[in-house]
Amino acid sequence: MYKAFYNLARNPFDISPDPAFLFATPRHNEALAALYHAVRGHKGFVVLTGEVGTGKTLLLRCVLELFRESSDITYAYVFNGRLSPCEFLEYIATDFGLSVAGKNKTQILFELSNFLVARGSKELTTVLVVDEAHHLSPDILEEIRLLTNLETPRGKLLQILLVGQPELDEKLDSPNLRQLKQRIAHRAHLTALDLGETRGYVDWRLQIAGAKPGNTLFPQQSIETLYRHSKGIPRLINTTCDNALITAYARKLRSVSPEIIESTAADLRLDVVNLPSVEESMEFDETLARRASKSLLEFFSYLRKAPARQPEQERT
Repeated sequence: MYKAFYNLARNPFDISPDPAFLFATPRHNEALAALYHAVRGHKGFVVLTGEVGTGKTLLLRCVLELFRESSDITYAYVFNGRLSPCEFLEYIATDFGLSVAGKNKTQILFELSNFLVARGSKELTTVLVVDEAHHLSPDILEEIRLLTNLETPRGKLLQILLVGQPELDEKLDSPNLRQLKQRIAHRAHLTALDLGETRGYVDWRLQIAGAKPGNTLFPQQSIETLYRHSKGIPRLINTTCDNALITAYARKLRSVSPEIIESTAADLRLDVVNLPSVEESMEFDETLARRASKSLLEFFSYLRKAPARQPEQERT
């Protein structure tokens, strides 16, 4: 809608994870290197975590691009962790190109084992990539651990990348998964951008989209307002900037003012925080308590006014 007006070749703030838009902070570079070199070194387990919208999937897409450029690497990519253990094994076996139709769990494991051993004998690298891994059940995580038992003196036959929200760390820290935790070769964590990185992030995406360096589409004051509302979360930065550009275009403005960022953030309800359900239940309990107390007082009042009952022997 606004690309021609602002002389842009493409949408700079599309939320789809396009590796071309990766803004590599030191944390992103460290995580990218850790994931790739752990696979290359046949280390076994690597874990990447980060809050919602911090760019985990985008970073993962960059790693997968590197894998695709390497003829000796093949990978299975799982993006749905809400599967049963058997469905999970069927999925990864199918993604590796194995035929598992009509086979039971034991037969699928046998096929996977033969596949991994055959590739390992040729010094080829096999990778299992699991996105949204915080949804994985303990049973599936245990299945993954058992798959890593296949190894040679030079390293693991299956390399595993687990990517998810911080809840994944909590699962891996649980006592019943301590064997799996001890096998993790490296952990990386993505955090939100700071103010300076937010400025660089917006400029980088505009530059990739065709804007000239030093453009004033988002003045510094607008960036500060953007950072205050987005908290440096890349996904929220993208959504806010995209909507702000639509508003600025509708008004035929050549730059996005702080006021537009403010109104966009309000429309997106970025600063709305729901009250915890605990507080709501407390308020509900207090209401019930008041009603119960009132009913109890009314009952005592009724008892005081009611005539005393005669003993049983007097009434007979």
